[in-house]
Amino acid sequence: MSCTPYIGVYPFCTTLISTPEEATVTIVDSSDAGPYVPGQTTGGPGLPQRRRLVTEIPGPRSRELLARKSSAVARGVGISLPVFTDAAGGGVLVDVDGNSFIDFGTGIAVTGVGNAAPGVVTAVQQQVERYTHTCFMITGYDSYVDVAEALNRLTPGDHDKRTALFNTGAEAVENAVKIARSYTGRPAVIAFDHAYHGRTNLTMALTAKAMPYKSGFGPFAPEIYRAPLSYPYRDGLSGDEAAREAIAMIEKQVGAASVAAVIIEPIQGEGGFIVPAPGFLSALSAWATENGVVFIADEVQTGFARTGAMFASEHEGIVPDLIATAKGIAGGLPLSAVTGRAEIMDAPHVGGLGGTYGGNPVACAAALAAIEAYEHDGLIERAGEIETLMKARLTDLQSRDPRIGDVRGRGAMIAIELVDPLTGEPDAALTAAVAKHSHDNGVVLLTCGTFGNVIRFLPPLSINDALLHDGLDVVAHALEAA
Repeated sequence: MSCTPYIGVYPFCTTLISTPEEATVTIVDSSDAGPYVPGQTTGGPGLPQRRRLVTEIPGPRSRELLARKSSAVARGVGISLPVFTDAAGGGVLVDVDGNSFIDFGTGIAVTGVGNAAPGVVTAVQQQVERYTHTCFMITGYDSYVDVAEALNRLTPGDHDKRTALFNTGAEAVENAVKIARSYTGRPAVIAFDHAYHGRTNLTMALTAKAMPYKSGFGPFAPEIYRAPLSYPYRDGLSGDEAAREAIAMIEKQVGAASVAAVIIEPIQGEGGFIVPAPGFLSALSAWATENGVVFIADEVQTGFARTGAMFASEHEGIVPDLIATAKGIAGGLPLSAVTGRAEIMDAPHVGGLGGTYGGNPVACAAALAAIEAYEHDGLIERAGEIETLMKARLTDLQSRDPRIGDVRGRGAMIAIELVDPLTGEPDAALTAAVAKHSHDNGVVLLTCGTFGNVIRFLPPLSINDALLHDGLDVVAHALEAA
């Protein structure tokens, strides 16, 4: 066993054993958790909450599956970390070779309640024993109505609301735009720099970054216009100043009378975890109200306790006309929603909204269990604790490493932006190297940003402090090594 001191006060020991069968030593502490048995490991919070490497990354079983993937799966479907999952729970993910990774990705902000959360598992098991599908548009079921009622209650604002359920975040965004156009009778939609809203034709048009999301897939849906975003680290503007620039562009280049909707992520996701300056969102929302424009908050990544509030809009005190949700809504099962003002949601004709699988009963059962956990298991408060811990560690790193240009985010949605310390230009190569080193040393770490220079941290809200510290130690050493 070789012990490697890392930057900071939380050194760790890395154990690398040649074959999974020899695995008897854990990292983080010296206790013997016993070997994992791939294919027989039970997920959930009962998994040993330790980072542990027993093979190189990827291990032999993952390499076999990668070879099969290349022969069976379309080349356009990539894998960021070249391992295959066997089990997950709490704050760890175990691969088919028995390596245990700290999960700083949660399937891109999906398993906020933890992977294989017991309440979600039980709810799903009970539902699949009753029935798996009827299509809500054919015969209704109570869990769809239960989820709609919960979202009407939980989303910002005490006005009369309605909800429609779908499958993915992109579907929710598409339907929010449909609803806004139906209500206003107007064509234009305003999106923002650095936005990410999905991979369908309309949502690609709304998305700002070309590669890999849009390149070669056009032409895109028309009547989409892009306005400048508040990006405090790079533009130095106050929220009011940035809002004036955005509104001036909309009024001059589009005209308020043509705008059906403004759609924005309260914190940009794929665009780089950009937190707009205070006042930016509220100024846009006020302008939208004054001009009969539907204000859509895309909370697909920020929703459900991720930012230390049930929804990120709450931090700015804004009440969206429509709110699109997905990801964390159902503990890992595919479900999304549009929730909003009753008069807007009810604008489309009967039969104009829906989809074969939208609001599937199994996903609805999972969502009700996940919402129960968010509300009653202290997960909103836990997101705030995660923010405090991670920002303290990352700002300490920043004080000693000028390549960390910015530390930002809210709750368990935190990021660092890596730059050339002399010029402030984005450093995508450093970002990729840090991610690769972290993967090789047992941490699931995601990158993002229009310029590919942002490392984002999306731990499950069920993660413990020891794993957070250990994972941040790995990132610190990755920065030192790079």
